[in-house]
Amino acid sequence: MLRRVVPPVLTLLTIAAVEAALGWSPGWWIAVAAFGAFAALAWHDVLQRRHSILRNYPVAGHMRFLLEKIRPEIQQYFIERNYDGRPYDRDTRSVIYERAKGIHGEKAYGTELDVNEVGYEFVLHSSAPREPDKEQPRVRIGGPDCTQPYDMALLNVSAMSFGALSANAIRALNAGARAGGFAHDTGEGGLTEYHLENGGDLVWEIGSGYFGARTKSGDFDPEMFRDKAAQAQVKCVSLKLSQGAKPGIGGVLPAAKVTAEIAEARNVPKGEKCVSPASHRVFHTPRELVHFIARMRELADGKPTGFKLCIGYRHEFLAICKAMVEEQITPDFIIVDGSEGGTGAAPLEYEDHVGMPLTDGLMTVHNALVGAGLRDRIKIGASGKVATGIDIVKRLVQGADYTNAARAMMQAVGCIQSQRCHTNQCPVGVATQDPQRAKALVVADKTTRVTQYQAATVAQAQQMIASLGLSGPHELHPAMLMRRVDHVHTRSYYELFDWLEPGELLAAAPADWADDWAAASPDSFQRHAKGRIE
Repeated sequence: MLRRVVPPVLTLLTIAAVEAALGWSPGWWIAVAAFGAFAALAWHDVLQRRHSILRNYPVAGHMRFLLEKIRPEIQQYFIERNYDGRPYDRDTRSVIYERAKGIHGEKAYGTELDVNEVGYEFVLHSSAPREPDKEQPRVRIGGPDCTQPYDMALLNVSAMSFGALSANAIRALNAGARAGGFAHDTGEGGLTEYHLENGGDLVWEIGSGYFGARTKSGDFDPEMFRDKAAQAQVKCVSLKLSQGAKPGIGGVLPAAKVTAEIAEARNVPKGEKCVSPASHRVFHTPRELVHFIARMRELADGKPTGFKLCIGYRHEFLAICKAMVEEQITPDFIIVDGSEGGTGAAPLEYEDHVGMPLTDGLMTVHNALVGAGLRDRIKIGASGKVATGIDIVKRLVQGADYTNAARAMMQAVGCIQSQRCHTNQCPVGVATQDPQRAKALVVADKTTRVTQYQAATVAQAQQMIASLGLSGPHELHPAMLMRRVDHVHTRSYYELFDWLEPGELLAAAPADWADDWAAASPDSFQRHAKGRIE
């Protein structure tokens, strides 16, 4: 075994080098240093009790840890193909970078995708394509109870908090949003000076921790919320129910990471553990939820108010719909977050196996609102791996009115998908609170990139819509998006999925929806009556 041979041999070589240095030439002291260091390392490896591989393979075993450390870089730069990297493949990342830099983002020689693979999706073009509009389309956010409606862009900055991102990243994103005329969601980490200093439109999000609008005991503080929501830059307010990458759990920011800046932004004590509970204190039933949405809108002086969630049990969202119908209170928007969405840190099991993917969640929310007769009062936003023009078009076909992007916007400001967001060691200064690393991000340069990326991506979506022969996003239909279901057949989304008619759930729920509709109660998130979970 190497553990019996390596340490004694290196020790003997060190002794021999010492004798040579004393008797022959001082140059041998270099060998003494080298052999001595390796001998010390070998004895350390053999005697330590933490790593079995080092005890059996002293010195040489360190190669494993070195290769493990550089494995992500080797994988990303040398092994993965253009179209199969995860979470974002190289083709997608390259398009984001090029559009952010003002390059067209085009490719030569044709697709590398297998268009005959089961699951491949495509849209149907027209023989009479149109010219796309030169102006970006806007979506009016504001239902019957909203007094200050907001015109939302097709692509906006999704929720990312200060704390998850550096101050410079927040500055660049907000300045880019201002220059491009789109919205920037603050994330649940509070409304900070970095969100406000460049004047971009904001969607202020609060979560179960009520950061930035909380009492000392962790409850919602209505007066603090009213004061901050009154700022002119805050165009909409949003309540986070769950996040796609980790639905159903809260979060903990260790005391060591609660700096003075974080403490001020979140209205929590400096140097104390900061907890986001898994569930909210302000409501416990669907009926209480819609009343709280109404209260938020009142405190925000009529600004558009909504909530964000990743869909789980379908009956729970239907229960919210029933509460809206009975109370005649509706949010102005709902953001559907897919389980493929991003996060700074989450357990692997939650990232991979909890929550509904965006396609399923989006169609569930759209159909539920249509079936409950509420769709005309509520706009739907979609978030979860939106990065290119086809992503926007697909989500609009599936039921969204507009989209949000988080990781794609991070890449526009320099993210290289190193996936070290949770280590505070982001190599490009985007997802870190290390001031030295954050200095690498030059705000003025990245501001331009954010603006250019958003404009080019929306322009490509508009071009695709025009190629379908349509005058605008409002004419998109599920029959225009196709999916290969086997190696012989393709079907449209209109054929593959049920699409409810307005008010259909209220009149007579179809068979596929009947059990969940019957199980939904506006006074409980639990299944009701015969649909009860045992």
